[in-house]
Amino acid sequence: MDQPRHVPVLLDRVLELLAPALSGKPAVVVDTTLGMGGHSDALLSAHPELTLIGLDRDPQAIEMAGKRLAHHGDRVHLVNVTYDHIDEAVRDLGHPRVDGVLMDLGVSSLQLDEEERGFAYSKDAPLDMRMSKGTGMTAADVLNTYSHGDLARVLSTYGEERFAGKIASAVLKEREKEPFTNSGRLVELLYAVVPAASRRTGGHPAKRTFQALRIEVNGELESLRLALPAALGVLGVGGRIVVESYQSLEDRMVKHAFAELAKSRTPPGLPVELPGHGPELRLLTKGAELASEQEIEDNPRAAPVRLRAAERIGEPR
Repeated sequence: MDQPRHVPVLLDRVLELLAPALSGKPAVVVDTTLGMGGHSDALLSAHPELTLIGLDRDPQAIEMAGKRLAHHGDRVHLVNVTYDHIDEAVRDLGHPRVDGVLMDLGVSSLQLDEEERGFAYSKDAPLDMRMSKGTGMTAADVLNTYSHGDLARVLSTYGEERFAGKIASAVLKEREKEPFTNSGRLVELLYAVVPAASRRTGGHPAKRTFQALRIEVNGELESLRLALPAALGVLGVGGRIVVESYQSLEDRMVKHAFAELAKSRTPPGLPVELPGHGPELRLLTKGAELASEQEIEDNPRAAPVRLRAAERIGEPR
């Protein structure tokens, strides 16, 4: 396999942030987005007493990461589920609480590098975009069956695409001639519809549309909406959570979830914190941390990352 598939984003920072919660004890960590297993392998190697629960919706990722992590023996437990089922996975393995949670959101290197999955707009491939092969609708289904209003809504909401209406109109016109099957035809359409001036400042014209289709196909934001409280709910006091987001919609959700639990609910003006009303979380990062220029040079897929981390300091409300 080619090397880029094995470069976990912000690996050193992830290890640094999780270490205080995992070191020197038989801790449990959940990697909710296992992927190729790069972060998990490094965590297991750094902490000899660590037990890892690895989750992934993609059966191929479970299989490939399982081979990579096999040398860690019975310290590894892999579960083929979406990360919004983290509480069930942890409970089923007999752990009422865990010491660490890692969420590396977005598309894994495994999925990006396989042309037939259709995630990359730089290569002509079937418009699939399903993170779990063989289940659910494809990106082609969305393009060929959604109404103008629904397609425009998906592109505007999930892709933050300014030209969502124009793109939706062009798609509906083109699909009357022939259904969409491959990414190359969609990319050509987007080059024709998105104004050149926007392309000069907003990057590749397909970037936002492909992001929107991927999120819609996989229900990513709905899964994340459910996964964040579930992940925070299984985190024990002193435990830490690290989340790496790759687009603004995800990062805003993470920021809001952390901020809500980092606030005190004691009414302003009282001299002491009311029992059970104190903050649940302590923020470990000041805003979202970005990859350094060196990291991006070494691993271009780190360019859009936004990392946030927090430590549980109080019991769930």
